Amino acid sequence: MEQELEKKLEQAIWVAHSLFDRNKTNGSSANLSFIHNDKIYISGSGTCFGTLKKTEFSIVDFSGKRYNEVKPSKELPLHKIFYEKNHKVRAIVHIHSFYSVIFSCLDGENTIPKYTPYLEMKLGKIGVIPYAPPGTEELFALFAERADEKRGYLLKNHGQLVGGGDIIKAFYGAEELEESAKVAWYLREKNVSLLP
Repeated sequence: MEQELEKKLEQAIWVAHSLFDRNKTNGSSANLSFIHNDKIYISGSGTCFGTLKKTEFSIVDFSGKRYNEVKPSKELPLHKIFYEKNHKVRAIVHIHSFYSVIFSCLDGENTIPKYTPYLEMKLGKIGVIPYAPPGTEELFALFAERADEKRGYLLKNHGQLVGGGDIIKAFYGAEELEESAKVAWYLREKNVSLLP
């Protein structure tokens, strides 16, 4: 296995295990991917971040051709659309982390309030994608219609989808989105208004 691919796989495994071990995801509900040599390496269908292995990545090109026997996550089209909409994104993390899900369930198009500067510094504006059931053509169509050059999205009543230049940067973005959501939810519960 070539050295660059090996490093990307090792980083992806570390990200998955770190998110699982710190309760940012559970069961088999999350997925991640990265691009290598114009192919998408995405965690396989039904895999768990807590036990994810290098052999559990599906390898798919942008036309949909598969290069191994691992069935890709059903959210593969979301990843593919994200890569096509923002060519700077080379890796994606999709998790159903607690506070991000809370904000994804709130009414309206509002995203996470900017109490601290870090979310905007690390991710920029967060997009909101209307609800459609996970893994459906309806969701993929809504994402294709709404996605642009943003690096972070809340999928309504679903969770977060964050991209970056590599898997570590996508991980940092996902972490910042969740922490910003946690701070905002705490302050909302305390009825703290936005600072000037």
